[in-house]
Amino acid sequence: MIIVTGATGKLGRRTVERLLERVPADRVGVSVRDPRKAQDLADRGVRVRQGSFDDPASLAHSFEGAEQLLLVSLDRTGPECVAGHRAAIDAAVQAGVGRILYTSQMGAAHDARFQACRDHAQTEDLLRATGLRWTALRNGFYASSALQFLESARHTGDIALPADGPVAWTGHDDLAEATAVILAEEARFEGPTPPLTGPAALDFDAVAEIASQATGRPFTRTVVPDDAFREQVLAHGAPAPIVDLMLSIFAAARNGEFTAVDSTLAELIGHEPATFRTQLEHAWAE
Repeated sequence: MIIVTGATGKLGRRTVERLLERVPADRVGVSVRDPRKAQDLADRGVRVRQGSFDDPASLAHSFEGAEQLLLVSLDRTGPECVAGHRAAIDAAVQAGVGRILYTSQMGAAHDARFQACRDHAQTEDLLRATGLRWTALRNGFYASSALQFLESARHTGDIALPADGPVAWTGHDDLAEATAVILAEEARFEGPTPPLTGPAALDFDAVAEIASQATGRPFTRTVVPDDAFREQVLAHGAPAPIVDLMLSIFAAARNGEFTAVDSTLAELIGHEPATFRTQLEHAWAE
């Protein structure tokens, strides 16, 4: 039995779909906050159980019988995030799970500029301490984040963002396929994987050129000082902690924390990962 958390989210859902191409549905289970959102999976023979990171007993029940557990990292930051992961890991130990796979991130480190990468490093420490077999999927930075940063530029033609550095923007579809390959035991890693990245590390100067080529429209790149960017985003109503988290991504990129490009993802999925241009064209065509 393979159990997947977060199976109604962007990465978890794609992973379940890829997994069902490789293993019978009765070997797959999902732990979700709202089982109604996974009804279509239940209809296909997937075991659906309610599990909340804020209710450890529900997690232990939803992890029951799992040979492998895919723990999809929470969309939280700081102590709240790590506490949720600790609850899930403790529940996995209680349920007798054989192996835990965790969606970590390239750049995971205790001294990372980006808060989420510090959270990932702490979660990897928790996994290491369990004595269980575990794998940390060091996923490349999601390309969907870059596309969110580009949303206003899509209309104005000006990528007005803080100073950055090259980032190996990586697609959810490729990462989901690689995760399914590992869960289906077509490949195995102990501890952290190499960075699972897209084919190139790009800064927003390069992204501006790609956007111009993809659309036939000119795109410019304007560097906005951190303080000015913070004031702009706050003025649009974003909460201060979210703005600071966004700024820490740029600080980490400037520090070279997301520059690694590695062939492991391509080897796992059997083809080159999608380029950023392909993902931009797909997203902007919708």
